[in-house]
Amino acid sequence: MRPTDTRDPDYYHKVVDCQWACPAHTNVPEYIRLIAQGRYTDSYLLNRKSNVFPGILGRTCDRPCEPACRRGRVEEEPVAICRLKRVAADLRGDVTGRLPVAGAPNGKRVGLIGAGPASLTVANDLQPLGYHCTIFEALPHAGGLMRINIPAFRLPPEVLDTEIGYVTDMGLCEVRYDARVESLKAFLDEHAFDAVFIGTGAPKGKELDLPGRKEADANVHIGIEWLESVHFGHIDAIGERVLVIGVGNTAMDCCRTSKRLGGTDVKVMARKSRPYFKASPWELEDAEEELVEILENHSPAEYVVEDGKLVGMRFDIVEWHEDPESGRLKSTKVGEKLIPCDDVILAIGQDNAFPWIERDIGIEFGKWDMPVVDKTTFMTTREGVFVGGDAAWGPENIIWAVEHGHQAALSIHLHCQGQSLTDARPPRGIELTSSKMGLHEWSYANDYNPKKRAKMNHADLKARFEALSLEVELGFNAEQTAREVQRCLNCDVQTEFLANACIECDACIDICPVSCLTITPNGEEGELRVRLTAPAENKDQALYVSPDLPQTGRVMVKDEDLCVHCGLCAERCPTAAWDMAKMDLFIPHAPDAGVDGAGTADAGSEDAAE
Repeated sequence: MRPTDTRDPDYYHKVVDCQWACPAHTNVPEYIRLIAQGRYTDSYLLNRKSNVFPGILGRTCDRPCEPACRRGRVEEEPVAICRLKRVAADLRGDVTGRLPVAGAPNGKRVGLIGAGPASLTVANDLQPLGYHCTIFEALPHAGGLMRINIPAFRLPPEVLDTEIGYVTDMGLCEVRYDARVESLKAFLDEHAFDAVFIGTGAPKGKELDLPGRKEADANVHIGIEWLESVHFGHIDAIGERVLVIGVGNTAMDCCRTSKRLGGTDVKVMARKSRPYFKASPWELEDAEEELVEILENHSPAEYVVEDGKLVGMRFDIVEWHEDPESGRLKSTKVGEKLIPCDDVILAIGQDNAFPWIERDIGIEFGKWDMPVVDKTTFMTTREGVFVGGDAAWGPENIIWAVEHGHQAALSIHLHCQGQSLTDARPPRGIELTSSKMGLHEWSYANDYNPKKRAKMNHADLKARFEALSLEVELGFNAEQTAREVQRCLNCDVQTEFLANACIECDACIDICPVSCLTITPNGEEGELRVRLTAPAENKDQALYVSPDLPQTGRVMVKDEDLCVHCGLCAERCPTAAWDMAKMDLFIPHAPDAGVDGAGTADAGSEDAAE
């Protein structure tokens, strides 16, 4: 195998599994270390560079980082990454003097349709470069589905208002509320924007057309529309017996909201068994804690209506098996069941809705009647029109929308400056800095902490149902925070190896607690993996292979899949061939690309603030 190029940003980035898994590539270990030092404001600002909405995401993120967390390789549960993000947001000091500020106007104007997280991120990134951003929002408030589909008991409106305000109050952002765009052609003809970004989300809930649907209409609700009506106060009550069809996160919001509006017998109906549920595990736990019953393997068959009134639903009881030919799951009906109800809420998915985009204006549409969008540049087939968030490829989550916004903003900037959207994109980068402070001292805590994951504090169960706006999760207290931050394995502190300093004494191999190191003759990867100290079975994780060692010509091999970044190899090495180096990954955003005649300093960075 060839020597590993550790200066390739992807190599060590992939080793930091939480950061690799995060769509916005937030520097998770560093912000956790800042919390451990009590530097909550610095941690918040570091978060904000990548995810823009730390307080919002600290409550609502789908947490793709946590299943990837390496803590899950040494014990059952990962670090509570998302909830620590909320700690930094809740305990931060005054950040107003350290946030990005609008740059000198550069004469370019960008129109943004929809005031959800993707559009807000675009505006956040472009204003420091001097772009005037005008957001057109159909509703009377900004936030998109973050505001109208996430209940206040999960996301308080004051958190939304504050973090959205950091963007809209920056200085070059104008938001036009109650300004629904009915025709993109008319919009483009009327406004002479230099670029347009579409971030309208996936606003159309899916229907479930079964026998009895038309007759039961008044008591059958589309989940996202029903949540919007609750948000605006148009609905303030529901029947005692409620069936929620679907088992995603929207279904969890619907069933929990129902409990607060008068539902006493609330059931979530799932076509498949729990391993196939789309809802996050913590969302399921919270719903069940609030006495919501979840029924598996119930496939909806019919709305039951008597005397013009919905009285129940009939379900097929099914078993699932894998079809040997297609590899897909297929169901077999083994029975049926009638479940009484007063209301049904459909939460079986969302679709994008583009009736307002004409098909003759140069925007090509492809599969599922979705606009064709370049996955790198986020530009449509019409030059200067960009799409991101759920509007690009269907429903995802907030953190994906934020990352789409970052990349689209970079493309919009390059487009407005007349540069190539691909060739002129700044490259990613990496910086490695030794964390050594003394002979056996490091600037991070490298002891393994055996503490179990902290449990979230919740509001009293009875009190939750007395006010729709009472936030259920109360956050970690100081003691929980102090314990949880020490569970992080500091995966961004990398083992850097200097081959020509190695004397092949095997001290590092002897002390490694997870047997991830081997000195061995080189060979083909497949053959080399099986003769390491511990066979390297995870082929998705690269092996580190050193240059030839000076004594014998063998190579040092490290299985990155096993390494827990404890630093014992570096402490034991008599020649300092090993070092622990902190990785700082550079992911370019629009301000990093520069702009003629305008400064690019980010006033939100620690360096700028200091």
